[in-house]
Amino acid sequence: FVIRFSFLGLVGDRKLPEWLLRHLRYTPVAILPALVAPLVIWPDGAEGNLDPVRITAAVLTIAAGYLTKNPLWAIVVGVVSFTGLGALLG
Repeated sequence: FVIRFSFLGLVGDRKLPEWLLRHLRYTPVAILPALVAPLVIWPDGAEGNLDPVRITAAVLTIAAGYLTKNPLWAIVVGVVSFTGLGALLG
């Protein structure tokens, strides 16, 4: 509540400084890998062992994002590779 209130309640309709807006643009880029990395490196279903399907899907997703510079394509490649490899390798 405090984090949301600090931006919504205290700032309100005021114009935010340009340096803050520039830094806020990078928030999704930092949050998404932080959410996904533990699921790739330490999956619960694999009891702490590395899962080759997840590692491969993560590498393919990073490669697609780097090559296309499009987050939507990276997400599509990640989902397709994860489900496809999961179906093939079990």
